[in-house]
Amino acid sequence: MTSAAAVGLGATLLPRGLRAAEFSYKMANNLAVSHPMNTRLKEAADKIREGSGGKVDIQIFPNSQLGGDTDMLSQVRSGALEFFTLSGLILSTLVPIASINGIGFAFKDYDQVWKAMDGDLGTHVRQAISKVGLVAFDKMWDNGYREITSSTKPILKPEDLAGFKIRVPVSPLWTSMFKAFGSSPASINFSEVYSSLQTKIVEGQENPLAIIQSGKLYEVQKYCSMTNHMWDGFHFLANAKAFAELPKAMQDLVQESFNKSALDERADVASMNDSLKADLTSKGLTFANPDPQPFRDALKKAGFYAEWKQKYGDEAWALLEKNVGSLA
Repeated sequence: MTSAAAVGLGATLLPRGLRAAEFSYKMANNLAVSHPMNTRLKEAADKIREGSGGKVDIQIFPNSQLGGDTDMLSQVRSGALEFFTLSGLILSTLVPIASINGIGFAFKDYDQVWKAMDGDLGTHVRQAISKVGLVAFDKMWDNGYREITSSTKPILKPEDLAGFKIRVPVSPLWTSMFKAFGSSPASINFSEVYSSLQTKIVEGQENPLAIIQSGKLYEVQKYCSMTNHMWDGFHFLANAKAFAELPKAMQDLVQESFNKSALDERADVASMNDSLKADLTSKGLTFANPDPQPFRDALKKAGFYAEWKQKYGDEAWALLEKNVGSLA
């Protein structure tokens, strides 16, 4: 797809009979055009355009075309951008509680994830987000569970992480967790991950399977341990002022359309993960399925959960444990 075509992903010619848009809004994200998120975002934008009689036209800008995550977060706060999807782990630089969904080895499965994030824990986080001039829609989008890859050995037990040189995103939660395992985490931007693995600056990294595939990390890694150590999802964010300018009926249409597409994207990602594992195996990656409980026990013993309980506060931590059981 050409860059011009990609930029206009959500901008299609209006069918005859529809009025010219009264509200021309931009929606941006950091994922490739081919990712299920962008397929479903376009689908929602088309429904909104049709359902509003052409009054609301939302253009989708994928693949970080409007800047990096921190740039786009600034844009959606200032109103230069009306809609944006962002990982709670990155949003935590502005709203600290937003990273709670990424607590290491907290969620045992997707049932726990969605019960918490569609329920009271998610409501608690969305209320905090509303205090910084943003509206977070009810349904989060799935980025996926994160898995650990390595060029040297499979990660089968907590002890395998001792002294392990692993790339992590630039975020305190990641660094804190891997230090609790005795690892040597290095905060490296994703654009430099492939080269840092290739030159052995680090032995491994951790990401959802879709990113391991799209980044061709299988070329410089031998093992993938399905640790599911951290669940990562995207909040759908709106600039509060721009969203308030929409008539109530159109606000409802926009929210309902994007929330419905979020549910469809979750199913897409689940299906995609099954095929990704087979594809990555065919490309030479060896998979392992470690038991998560010893990792959870090691984090508890190291004081990781107690530290983050203190940072998030008793109320938020109680909502987390209500859904996943006792951690700290």
